[in-house]
Amino acid sequence: MNILITSAGRRVSLFKAFKNEIVKYFPDGKVFTVDMNPELSSACRISDEFFSVVRVTDSDYCKNLVEICLEKNIKIIIPTIDTELIPIAENIDFFLKNGIQPIISSLEIIRICRDKRKLFEYFDTIGFPRTKEIDFNKPDFPVFVKPSDGSSSIGVHMITEHSQLLEKAYEDKKFVFLKYLSPLDYSEFTIDMYFDKYSVLKCAVPRERLEVRNGEVSKAVTRKDDLYKKISQVFSYRKGFTGCVTLQVFRHRTSGEILGIEINPRFGGGYPLSYLAGANYPEYIIREYLLNQSIQFFDNWTQNMLMLRYDDEIIVYDYKG
Repeated sequence: MNILITSAGRRVSLFKAFKNEIVKYFPDGKVFTVDMNPELSSACRISDEFFSVVRVTDSDYCKNLVEICLEKNIKIIIPTIDTELIPIAENIDFFLKNGIQPIISSLEIIRICRDKRKLFEYFDTIGFPRTKEIDFNKPDFPVFVKPSDGSSSIGVHMITEHSQLLEKAYEDKKFVFLKYLSPLDYSEFTIDMYFDKYSVLKCAVPRERLEVRNGEVSKAVTRKDDLYKKISQVFSYRKGFTGCVTLQVFRHRTSGEILGIEINPRFGGGYPLSYLAGANYPEYIIREYLLNQSIQFFDNWTQNMLMLRYDDEIIVYDYKG
């Protein structure tokens, strides 16, 4: 009963979390990793074994994963990057037919989450407040610009003049133009939510993002307040959501206004804080999908827990690559 983490990259803490939990239930259980360049991946280097795979956009990507899973008796796949979600979801029956369970939301939900405009419509449908696109006739500068299908802050920037706004609007229709939310006025949160196989919310941990580096949180603290209550109510059941789903919101520092920004149906880079606070999603996955157990709602995680990240080193001797 083994697990595979895809696009492992620097996700050392995520690997350690799954490794800690799998051996509690299956002493011989292993956690494998894949990446395009696994020799240069820190998470791959410490995993039980790593493999090289073709690019996510390659038509043989899912076939490549299945071959590895069958060879190594892997029953669970944990996707970690946005671009692989749609290919894996489109081929879900292929994985299941081979006895492999990707922990992934429905294709419909993933497509909504991957398109900012569709996501904003979804927020409206479920009655969750969200950020607004600007009025081009009366823009309030600066304007926050991001690709509608972007991730990891790639392509995100600000514009401060009307000429730049018009130029960018005509340049690429994929851009969405949003009101800039100053960190002086708003605090940013990522909420790690876990949905069981029936799309019922079993746990949610809001993490206030105190500092972000290259699109990933480097300093954060868990909070249990009115935001947590709002999330628990609105997302108590959401059709199509499965496994770890991260919701990003801004909250006004004085009024408490909440604005939804993004939903990423995968483990987020800052999840290790939620894990250390007691939100044990790797265990939930193992119990649900390998042991066929039900998961009870859990909210006894540690609040006000601060995470301060730092760089560490993985040393490989005699590397000839």
